Amino acid sequence: MDLNDLWFVAIAVLWIGYFVLEGFDFGVGILLPVLAEDNVERRVMINTIGPVWDGNEVWLLTAGGATFAAFPEWYATMFSGFYLPLLLILLALIVRGVAFEYRAKRDSATWRAGWDKAIVIGSFVPALLWGVAFANLVRGVRLDAAHEYVGTFWDLLNPYALLGGLTTLTLFTAHGAIFLALKTEGAIRRRAGVLARGSAMIAAALTAGFLLWTQYFGGTVMTAILAAVAVLAMVIAVVTVHGGREGWAFTCSAFAIGLGMISVFAVMYPDVMPSTIDPANSLTVANAAATPKTLAIMTWVAVIFLPLVLVYQGWTYWIFRRRIGTKDIPVVSHA
Repeated sequence: MDLNDLWFVAIAVLWIGYFVLEGFDFGVGILLPVLAEDNVERRVMINTIGPVWDGNEVWLLTAGGATFAAFPEWYATMFSGFYLPLLLILLALIVRGVAFEYRAKRDSATWRAGWDKAIVIGSFVPALLWGVAFANLVRGVRLDAAHEYVGTFWDLLNPYALLGGLTTLTLFTAHGAIFLALKTEGAIRRRAGVLARGSAMIAAALTAGFLLWTQYFGGTVMTAILAAVAVLAMVIAVVTVHGGREGWAFTCSAFAIGLGMISVFAVMYPDVMPSTIDPANSLTVANAAATPKTLAIMTWVAVIFLPLVLVYQGWTYWIFRRRIGTKDIPVVSHA
């Protein structure tokens, strides 16, 4: 494996980490108006992800930065061709982050309701559009000989990409419901468990359809096996959450997301951005990569700093590992 391949794998790992960790954040945000019956329960839901959601987004920043440095041409073409959907994702993430900070700044039900809607929208839009974006990277887009995207926004909304968006949306929603069942107690836990079972079954069906279709774009026996195990993991998540074993269920839903993404990246390789006009126009791990010296420097930086980041984030999850409920929410005038 040369440095080009190594950094393709590294970027895949970063995206997998982002989807597994930020995925349940999105799910909690999407479920905010569904599971919570009053403001105290909404605060419980938000507090389950309060200590970790911004740390989870570090995986996105790192994945984007690594793509920019390791595969600058891939980064440039992707961000120019996917400009509108990526802009919508960025705006949604900004609004969502502001909403978490501002919803409790004023003692007004109307004020809180507005920011709660921002959290829902800011979680729903990325959960949907990330699937659309990655499905187009697998399927291919209209790239000319200069590796410029010459399609339109509507070309990105093809049936396969829309199925990809629905798949990530339902996967993250189920992942979030399982996380809430794991992290809460009382009525919220019971309602989250019921919703987790239903949403996980839908997610398993959509994941099966999407990954089966994905095999058409260059799948192998190994990617098919990974896809099958991913679907099986989601099915096991349904069974285990029904039995009240939320820890195992969360592990299974995380494996389902991770294995599904491994299958997707394996199908993509070595064409990080295939061209539907002419295969010769495709961006690959070879022609989109930075210089060997740049990749070597990046490798040393990653070896030094990545363990520190992982240890810090692991410590954060360990500190905030216990369940919370309505009894843990202090009554304050502006809450």
